[in-house]
Amino acid sequence: MTPKQFFFLFFFSFSACLFSQAEPLSEKAVISVITCGPGMELYSTFGHSAFRVQDSEKGIDWIYNYGTFNFNTPNFYGKFARGKLLYSLSKQRFENFLYAYELENRWVKEQLLNISSKEKNEIFSFLENNYKPQNRDYKYDFLMENCSTKIPEVLQASLGDELVYEDYLQDKDYSFRDLIQQNLIRNSWSSFGIDLALGAVIDRKAGHLQYMFLPNYVLSQLEHTLLDGKPIVERERTILDHQMQNRGNFFTTSPLFWFGLLFLFTVTITYIDLRNNVRSKVMDIVLFFFTGIAGCLIVFLWFFTDHTATAINLNVLWAFPLNLVPLYYLLRGKKLPSWGASYLLGILILLAITVFIWILGIQLFSPILAVILATLGLRYGFLLYHNQKIETTSK
Repeated sequence: MTPKQFFFLFFFSFSACLFSQAEPLSEKAVISVITCGPGMELYSTFGHSAFRVQDSEKGIDWIYNYGTFNFNTPNFYGKFARGKLLYSLSKQRFENFLYAYELENRWVKEQLLNISSKEKNEIFSFLENNYKPQNRDYKYDFLMENCSTKIPEVLQASLGDELVYEDYLQDKDYSFRDLIQQNLIRNSWSSFGIDLALGAVIDRKAGHLQYMFLPNYVLSQLEHTLLDGKPIVERERTILDHQMQNRGNFFTTSPLFWFGLLFLFTVTITYIDLRNNVRSKVMDIVLFFFTGIAGCLIVFLWFFTDHTATAINLNVLWAFPLNLVPLYYLLRGKKLPSWGASYLLGILILLAITVFIWILGIQLFSPILAVILATLGLRYGFLLYHNQKIETTSK
């Protein structure tokens, strides 16, 4: 390499290094935290959080959003189901970001941070460095690593130990499940599905900093956060003031309505079966099929995914995956094998254990489960009685 080539290579490398760094913000720059209200769809039920960086002198008005992912990721749905999908930090113009929330009629609030020019540049540099392709991806976790938890994480990393999150929730005693359900309609399929899919790990009490896995608690916590002994929020303003729309949760479409119908149907069919000394095969096929499939899904989420919130899910005691085994005999129109009575007694005991666990608070279940347990207990009890009667008669 000639001296001329070496000088050119050195100068080019040095220039590239300089221009790869984010230029400092001006004295007029403003950094704020954006909180967005809930939407109509399940994925938007819990709201959203992001950083906004404004600098009129440099023509900057950017949103740094940790809640994005790529739909074109190979095996997208498989990775999503197994908890292996990577989320990313994205950067976009604020007006483009806001337009989506205007279309969805969701409120948007902004908290302007009371920080020095040096501290603004610390946050800006951190975000810009995080936005680099090699840094922007992270492993999403519903409770511990999401768009909301990234807000305090970035602030702490940029501003250091002078940042103090005051515990303003000393009189609260919420578990993670309580916090999740605050954002849901209790008698809804989304609420029931979340209680079905998430395990006993979310019934532990959350610390006040852990509340910030939800955007509305990021908003509240920042109002009670100090930097160098002063409030970090200079002022708060509402950008969009849309009110939460009615989600259209009618009782006739709710899980309580449909499981209530199932219970009444089961009572009727079981009464008819008892009077006529018969067994309605279709009724039993439906119950064993759905409880078996639900149990397999619970086992999959517990043992074969990276989701931390689905661990130790004791719904598996009533949504029993082995119910698919007697289902095989029911589909073939045969009576249960010799172990049938012991199996039925065993799953009745599991239902009783489920109730016991619920009472002790080891895991809290959906209130709708009371109707399901009554339905299963009634039918399992009848099947045990019917099976024993057949065996007695055959002797």
